[in-house]
Amino acid sequence: MDTNSLFRLDGRVALVTGGSRGIGRMIAQGFVGMGARVYISSRKADACHATAEALGDSAIPLPADVSTVEGCRALAASIAQREEALDILVNNAGAAWGEPFEIFPETGWDKVMDLNVKSPFFLTQSLHALLKASGRADRPAKVINITSIDGQRLNGWDTYSYHASKSALIYLTKRMAARLIRDHINVTSIAPGAFASDMNKAARDHGDDVAKAIPAGRIGVYEDMAAAAIYLAARAGDYVVGDTITVDGGLVNASLGRSIDA
Repeated sequence: MDTNSLFRLDGRVALVTGGSRGIGRMIAQGFVGMGARVYISSRKADACHATAEALGDSAIPLPADVSTVEGCRALAASIAQREEALDILVNNAGAAWGEPFEIFPETGWDKVMDLNVKSPFFLTQSLHALLKASGRADRPAKVINITSIDGQRLNGWDTYSYHASKSALIYLTKRMAARLIRDHINVTSIAPGAFASDMNKAARDHGDDVAKAIPAGRIGVYEDMAAAAIYLAARAGDYVVGDTITVDGGLVNASLGRSIDA
């Protein structure tokens, strides 16, 4: 076997939601670097176009709002107009909300649960036919849900709906995997820890302080996230089904009673 090809994505077509910034952009950049053609999707058209331009000709902007079922179906229809099959779907678009328990609002619950749990399900459902068209027993299509270590352990923030949503998505990943494996579609998830992003302002603005609580001694960088996503998307990850890969420098599984707000 040519092990050099295990991580290549040549000729593969990917869609990354929330792909214009943060973890989504890290993943999109990694996929482009390994030979994939990547659709970059997010609500803000300007950000989609800027990121696609920065990543090169293999990155294609496709603005969409997947916070509703109608938005998910519209994005799937846009992909179907351009592609006969979809090899890789990364459900990365997400939201967080933090307010004290006593005043935590219904809007903060619904917005987060809808985007973080409902949308990955209905976008995958809407793209099912295109993913099936790609998947084969010897080369399954891939769905990668971006969850969080906050679905595996507690942080110190009042992010009730975020914790619930990421825990739910980890288990939804397993349930979707059990069904979609029949169609040669592998569903997995990545649970990131502290990566600098607009959502994780602590890691972005106070990285050195956050790193003190991480066993690896640093926050995550582009290569850490890109490598995990490439592994799952490529031939290398074809036998991984329903699992969640934790990419957090050891915080969840190798931490001796320490915690951070990640």
